[in-house]
Amino acid sequence: MKKFAGCPAPCGGGGVPGEPVYLLDVALHPAGDALAASCSDLALRLRDRVTLRPVGEYRGHSGRVCGVTFARARPNLLYSASEDGTVRAWDVRRPGAAAQLFRGDPTHSFCSFDLSCDDSLLCAGTWLDDEDSLLVFWDSRKPDAAPLGAYSESHSDDITQVRFHPRDKDRLASGSTDGLVNVFDLRRGSEEEALLCTCNGDSSVASVCWAAADGSRLLCLSHDEGLRLWDLRQLDTERPLTVFSCPDVRGLEPMPGGRGLDYLVGGAWLEAAGKLLVVGGDKAGDVRLMECDGDGLRLLAGLRGGHAATVRCFVWDEAQEALVTGGEDARLLLWKPGREEDNDNSSGLELKWKPHEKVQIHK
Repeated sequence: MKKFAGCPAPCGGGGVPGEPVYLLDVALHPAGDALAASCSDLALRLRDRVTLRPVGEYRGHSGRVCGVTFARARPNLLYSASEDGTVRAWDVRRPGAAAQLFRGDPTHSFCSFDLSCDDSLLCAGTWLDDEDSLLVFWDSRKPDAAPLGAYSESHSDDITQVRFHPRDKDRLASGSTDGLVNVFDLRRGSEEEALLCTCNGDSSVASVCWAAADGSRLLCLSHDEGLRLWDLRQLDTERPLTVFSCPDVRGLEPMPGGRGLDYLVGGAWLEAAGKLLVVGGDKAGDVRLMECDGDGLRLLAGLRGGHAATVRCFVWDEAQEALVTGGEDARLLLWKPGREEDNDNSSGLELKWKPHEKVQIHK
């Protein structure tokens, strides 16, 4: 069996020493050696994806950052959106102010956003304001221009998640605290025409993830720790859309070798492994990696000895076969393989893990 081992790495800080900073989101550079983390002190921090050593830092947002993502065709650009009503693009080749700025209406406050797979379209979801919650769109090639438009009828509460399809630039999924997950085909023009389907999550939506090799499935995680997996290929058939559902994972029996789950972090489709990965954990900081399909949840690995509080975010590094996690303990951890041992198991994820690199981020 593979074991995962490593050692902590030093971390530079700034501001008030010892005051922790939550890690809210992480993103990997699609072609280079960097990863980006958004933090509760409104900063974006760049790190080396192998050593986690500091590479750069960007500041400019005046409200909580609700996500980060790198462009694919122009990987020197790092995008972030914020409650301050702006989406910004930062040039990671040089420090300084944002290279591009996108604004909506002055009343807009964003709580989710994403970039299409061809880098052409930005979409941000707003908090509910005066009975309106909007999906706002921009042409990413036209910074400082007015939005292309907005959808305003499909959700009735905060839009907590927007996710473009990984291969179809015009396919978009959105989730809201109204309990609904909507799927749009943006080629169809008006909002009513573009809405392909509405999936009822029965509870406030925390995150949405495209799943399956062709992106035909959707994973929905709720704020009350529920999980639903839908197969969109069943839309025009009599077969049920839901292939697996668990209203509250905290009620599951403890998994082998560990305690029960206290929360879910998110999901990710692992292309090479052909698995839908779901990450959860407990309040002590232990993390569970699970596979999810129509047969339910199965434990793949337990991550211990790294975090000391709730994990907020993760990203899977396909190139390194490694995992990066960040949490409320202000720790950013890289988990990766160490030495090889005899292993009769064919799954590349059924492993024992230990932190390989660890940094502490302080304000």
